[in-house]
Amino acid sequence: MSQGKPSIPRGTRDFGPDKMLRRNHIIGTIKKVYQTYGFLPLETPSMENLSVLTGKYGDEGDRLIFKILNSGNFLSDVNTEQFNEGYKKITPLISEKALRYDLTVPFARYVAMNRHTLTFPFRRYQIQPVWRADNPQKGRYREFYQCDADVVGTDSLLCEAEILCMLKEVFEKLGITAYKVKLNNRKILAAIAEACGNPGQETDLCVAIDKLDKISREDVFKELYLKGFSESAVEKLQPVLDLKGSNTEKLDQISAFLQGSALGLQGVNEIREIFTYYKNFTSTTPEEFVEVDFTLARGLGYYTGAILEVKALGVSIGSISGGGRYDNLTGVFGQPNLSGVGISFGIDRIYDVMDELNLFSTLSVDATKVLVCHFDPESLAEGQKITYLLRLNGIYSEVYPESAKIKKQLSYADGKQIPYAIIIGSDEIKNQRYTLKNLLTGTQEALALEEIIKTIS
Repeated sequence: MSQGKPSIPRGTRDFGPDKMLRRNHIIGTIKKVYQTYGFLPLETPSMENLSVLTGKYGDEGDRLIFKILNSGNFLSDVNTEQFNEGYKKITPLISEKALRYDLTVPFARYVAMNRHTLTFPFRRYQIQPVWRADNPQKGRYREFYQCDADVVGTDSLLCEAEILCMLKEVFEKLGITAYKVKLNNRKILAAIAEACGNPGQETDLCVAIDKLDKISREDVFKELYLKGFSESAVEKLQPVLDLKGSNTEKLDQISAFLQGSALGLQGVNEIREIFTYYKNFTSTTPEEFVEVDFTLARGLGYYTGAILEVKALGVSIGSISGGGRYDNLTGVFGQPNLSGVGISFGIDRIYDVMDELNLFSTLSVDATKVLVCHFDPESLAEGQKITYLLRLNGIYSEVYPESAKIKKQLSYADGKQIPYAIIIGSDEIKNQRYTLKNLLTGTQEALALEEIIKTIS
């Protein structure tokens, strides 16, 4: 019976060898930076207990969690009355597990489970796929990789400064030069809501002002009115939205605006302290790539201190990295008062940015460098020995596996974009000098194997 044309689910992608080589370059670059800063690798299961994930991302996040149906007759524990009450009632009865939504909550669960064996502060990096039942669109997928690094067990703002250093180092190594890190503090957002006369409504405030780059200011104000903000409250908010100048000038202005709020001023001082530590770590200033933005809001369910988001400039792609400080994320797992800070790189979006900016065109990837070509069984045997020695010297190489005309063998090399070919015939075997052909320039010369290794290396 015909199954029809094969396809993959919307919001997912296949990655062929050419794309995987590029993705591995991105992942390898980030991993190397993480290791440089003392982070250790960690992996957690693709699925978690549904109870671990729900309630950690807000109502919207909970809706986007991919639930996994229980094995067997998953409706066996559901009666007609429960079924008629809707999906919220029956979901816990038919689904005990779910695909992980991010890497942060599984990390918090891991820390809580292993707190007696970990050395704090605990630094870990984690590079694995996550899943979200989102509406697929450009730069947004239902399956995508995250590349996280977190430090947990310390409230030192040195960690935030190191995150800024890592961001700069990663993007420099990847060749992404036009980008901006937006930085804010959750304490400042809470203080702004209080200053407007709506204490405790920073979430409503954040959700509204976070849309400023998508809808007009007037529409944002309308949303605030619907949430209970008065006209006078919105009027008080407008100076915050109009802040201009350098980071230092913005911090001075918001300090004046929040002069009666100890919490807000604490948030301002934390940003100043992060900048001071950053300058001590490097020979540059954060002004080059960091912009203080008091309208930035993310991770409203768990961030309590610094929050940041990174966007590449000149491309129509969303944020490519983000993170922040959380004071009690592990509390729900029985490990209260454990502060941490983390950063996450969106591998798929970074790939799209680099592709759009044509940054892969000059990339030297870890692919086959040499194809060993042969005319007959004798030269094939010689080619196997040469291939063995090339690989011993760290040169990625392969020998053409079949008996074929040299033209076909070279066509194979061209199709795989292999830059060199070694051509072996009876004369080459006799003289122990083999024809090395540069497939990019078309030039060739007869060289001893040692010379070939030196040339390619």
